[in-house]
Amino acid sequence: MDIESKDVLILGGSGLVGMAVAREMLRYHPHSLTVSALTRQEAERGAGELAEDPSRARGTSIYAEWGDVFLPESLRERAREDVLSDPEARCLLLDDLLGELTPAVVTRSALGALLERRKPAILVDCVNTATAFAYQNIFQSAATLRSAAAAGSLDAESVERHLATLYLPQLIRHVQIALEAMRRAGTRMYLKVGTAGTGGMGLNIPFTHSEERPSRMLLAKAGVAGAHTLLLYLMARTPDAPAVKEVKPTAAISWKRIAFDTIRRAGRPIERYDATRSLPVAEAFSPSTDVFAAVGGTIEGVFLDSGENGLFSLGEFEALSSLGLMEYITPEEIALDVVREITGRSSGRDVVGALDAATSGPTYRAGALREAALDRMATLEREHGVEAIAYEMLGPPRLSKLLFEAAVLGRLYADLPAVAQLDPADAAKRATDLIEADTDLRVRMLSIGIPILLPNGCLLRGPEVKVAPEAGQVPSDPRLADNGWVDLRPANWRRWSDRARSMLAGPDNGASLEYGSRYDIEPEGRRTRIRPGRLAAWVFRVEDRGGRIKR
Repeated sequence: MDIESKDVLILGGSGLVGMAVAREMLRYHPHSLTVSALTRQEAERGAGELAEDPSRARGTSIYAEWGDVFLPESLRERAREDVLSDPEARCLLLDDLLGELTPAVVTRSALGALLERRKPAILVDCVNTATAFAYQNIFQSAATLRSAAAAGSLDAESVERHLATLYLPQLIRHVQIALEAMRRAGTRMYLKVGTAGTGGMGLNIPFTHSEERPSRMLLAKAGVAGAHTLLLYLMARTPDAPAVKEVKPTAAISWKRIAFDTIRRAGRPIERYDATRSLPVAEAFSPSTDVFAAVGGTIEGVFLDSGENGLFSLGEFEALSSLGLMEYITPEEIALDVVREITGRSSGRDVVGALDAATSGPTYRAGALREAALDRMATLEREHGVEAIAYEMLGPPRLSKLLFEAAVLGRLYADLPAVAQLDPADAAKRATDLIEADTDLRVRMLSIGIPILLPNGCLLRGPEVKVAPEAGQVPSDPRLADNGWVDLRPANWRRWSDRARSMLAGPDNGASLEYGSRYDIEPEGRRTRIRPGRLAAWVFRVEDRGGRIKR
């Protein structure tokens, strides 16, 4: 993709890698480049440095954006702990995190709002997402929750705080919002700078956060990073998604600067303390605070600023980067790989592309065997005089609903051309008569949890209903019938008639094998037959836009 004259947004743009990517991108003369960071100070400082960069082309506008992209827009400038301490804010966060993904959820998310404002053609995500989620420390949260439960003091806030630390709901919602927001914004390229979680080392990594080797939090980080990669792999296979790539450095990333100054940890200076007296080991960890005292001043020293990983002493950096340990890679090298991938010059570092090439997809043999399997199953159905239609083990319930409705059509009409010409009111009456007369068909629907909605608005149901109203949802909500009820009303048969016409008018319907392999062509005898599986597959592929793009 050509970067020139495009609008570029870099999430985590003020960080070590983000700034290197931004400087490299400026060489290609984008129309605008937006630096997004967690705080206003970080974003404006990064934008200011880029505005003064000698590689910046005249005409490239530099913008600063800030806020936590994992929070709702209205909360984006608040610290996470502040959000979790506020009952109203916490409720909004959890509703958007754990509830249904709706257009409103995307719109009021900080990430959705940011993409709507900037409408980037190119989005480079340099946020360390895995760290942001995994270091919320679900293990400590779970211990706190269990202690409160054991003491009989468990309250709603404790439960909600724990729910807010769950990794996968946060990651899944983040990816969902990112995809939908990019679609709305018209984003054409999304590149994630990810992480392996351990800097490329294995489970024997000696650099950890506790006596565990490795720590649970570090493994959680690696797990979230892996899950994120696979979700991006799925995003890349989604129709209408932008081009999706991920560059995943597997070494320590360094460095930003080397200096002598005050040593800060998490942004705060490390104060100087000294012991006031010695204690027996058995007493040394009591809550007493008179065994140490501040001696004034802060710790100073020479350091290497590694960006988000903090400040390293000479010895720490030497140990970390030694041959055979984590070693290291520079942010500029990562930036070169990022820009190569964006501009279409393969770096060989795209993890999504590597997964795409390494996974096993559909095969010629399986396609041939599919025909044999379909033929044998059809033969057995004829021999036993049974059309099973659906068992509701594949899912979703919408599939069973579509299969049964198509089976009803197959018993009422000769072929697809006849369905295309059906009268909706007549179809509703005939379908109702069929359901009343055919006990086996009716029982098969109700027994697997698929109710039957009659034209008069009444419902036939069994002991289980796969798609039932949720709390606060009215039974007349049309989504219920659409997602899992056999619907005998005229409007639904009109919809099936429209589908039949679309299938018959499709570009592959009149295609001939003599003129090449341009279209997907069913065997000649199946093109106009009412086959429930084929009809349901068409709805999923065309109407629901659920088809695969990697074949």
